[in-house]
Amino acid sequence: MNSLILRVAARYLIALLLLFSIYMLFRGHNEPGGGFIGGLIAATGFILYAIACGTKEARTALFAEPQSIAMGGLAIALGSALFSGLVGDVPFTGQWAFFGATETEKGTPISTVIAFDIGVYLVVLGAVLTLVFAMEEEI
Repeated sequence: MNSLILRVAARYLIALLLLFSIYMLFRGHNEPGGGFIGGLIAATGFILYAIACGTKEARTALFAEPQSIAMGGLAIALGSALFSGLVGDVPFTGQWAFFGATETEKGTPISTVIAFDIGVYLVVLGAVLTLVFAMEEEI
């Protein structure tokens, strides 16, 4: 598409969509959202950018091949799922660590649940962009 308005707007909208996708990713632990919907929203931003500026520029803006992103996300999700097996629990059991804990404060909680959601986010982002970029390059 050769629209100056769409090209300029897409640059701002992709930033907003990526920010909103990260919000949905981290919100999804206790409320609706999570890795799947966050990944779809992020993919929507890059798809809009690909429509406005072309697939080549969208691939450049992505900084990595979509297949590599999906495979990295799969490794993160699998690693977080199997981590609980290393500590003697059933796979996919959430494990929590508290960073910066003192005697009076708990610290910042980090869990394998959020790592799994980040992995799902990356898998969905990579898989959707792989399909869409392949279809757009065919046209």
